Amino acid sequence: MKERYDVIIVGCGPAGIFTALELMEYKGLDILMLDRGLDIDKRVCPASRGLECTRMCNPCSILYGWGGAGAFSDGKLHISTEVGGWLSEYIDKSALAELAEKVDRIYLKFGAPTKLYGTDLDAMEEISRKAAFAGLMLIPVRLRHMGTEKCLEVLRNMYTYLKGGVDIATGVEVKSILVDNGRVVGVSTDDSKIYGRYVVLAPGRSGSEWLVNEARRLGLNTTSNPVDLGVRVEVPAAIMEELTNVLYEPKFVYYSRQFDDKTRMFCVCPYGRVITERYEDIITVNGESYFKDRTGNTNFAILVSTMFTEPFKEPIAYGKYIARLANIISGGVIVQRLGDLRRGRRSTPERISRSIVEPTLKSATPGDLSYVLPYRYLTDIVEMLNALDKVAPGIASDHTLLYGVEVKFYSSRLKLSRELETEVKGLYAVGDGAGVTRSLMQASISGIIAARSILRREGYSLESS
Repeated sequence: MKERYDVIIVGCGPAGIFTALELMEYKGLDILMLDRGLDIDKRVCPASRGLECTRMCNPCSILYGWGGAGAFSDGKLHISTEVGGWLSEYIDKSALAELAEKVDRIYLKFGAPTKLYGTDLDAMEEISRKAAFAGLMLIPVRLRHMGTEKCLEVLRNMYTYLKGGVDIATGVEVKSILVDNGRVVGVSTDDSKIYGRYVVLAPGRSGSEWLVNEARRLGLNTTSNPVDLGVRVEVPAAIMEELTNVLYEPKFVYYSRQFDDKTRMFCVCPYGRVITERYEDIITVNGESYFKDRTGNTNFAILVSTMFTEPFKEPIAYGKYIARLANIISGGVIVQRLGDLRRGRRSTPERISRSIVEPTLKSATPGDLSYVLPYRYLTDIVEMLNALDKVAPGIASDHTLLYGVEVKFYSSRLKLSRELETEVKGLYAVGDGAGVTRSLMQASISGIIAARSILRREGYSLESS
């Protein structure tokens, strides 16, 4: 690393990568990318294959490093303006749609598969009709699925390309943002200060708490996002084939009858595995699916969105509290059969062994989620499962497995301009960690938006997307 750069990018997930890719299209800028995790080929974790976490890496190799948390995701690209974040609050939907198409072309260029889901309009209309009768709203989305192994390949290709024109330093933790007289001047690490005329913050969800703390230290205005909290559901893949063959990832939204809470199906992983993630001292649950290496199960999250107002404004702290409670009770992740939850009893190893659904997360501890999740959340989740059962019979079977907890730590959102610049001149915040996106696609788009702002200020004439 040098001491001075034109642009410093903090975080090497999709938001940071696409910031760099866009900047590299125009020659002449000195660019540095930093991440506290490891290079792509050094990120190894048994938990990424549904096994027990034995390495206890700090930082967690699933969440940190080149490619961000998305490196071990199943690589879904939602080509839509309706899902995956809040960028439509910053740019109009036509511009957002154009950028989605551009991002999709870039992923294809670096090796993403050509198959596209969500194009059979007649089949989608029939699914939407069934959903409406069940009180569910289907959000139609065109989707490209890379698969975990193909996602890693694409990220390696991007890494190789960017190494030709960008300095990349992994294993480097940024401690603070340097500001002088209302303008960003660089960042500090454990042992040095690195100066830059522009800084783009792309720390990902795992870095959201750090970003909020830095924002407070700098006196920046923030607003809270909802906290998404719930369970990961696992069923036989055959139950959902009619949905996943057409849509790959069906997206349903449900408003619960008892509490009128927004509850949604999220991150469907056909023929996939349930895996764990480690956020510092807590373990949460997630899912992944490979392009070729399939299991006999499909898993997905059901998440309840809660917006806290006065006097409590700490959604990340609340989510961590619930996750930590699950860890205390189980030593990690709890798994429970839906039938046991309904009957008010804990699942035992014997009851799990009798289930027709074989758990893909072998390290999960049979237990009782009612000791962890509030009654309100469990009520919302069971209601939505019953509604989904009318669209895909079998989802609400007694044998269905529920893993807890799953939490999405969306950062409090900084006050940003339409170009995603903070109140500090030259300091941008993009991606999931900045609270403006919650998907691979929109995180990538946000990086392009920030990069284009920098390029315009540097006097570059930008081509159309």
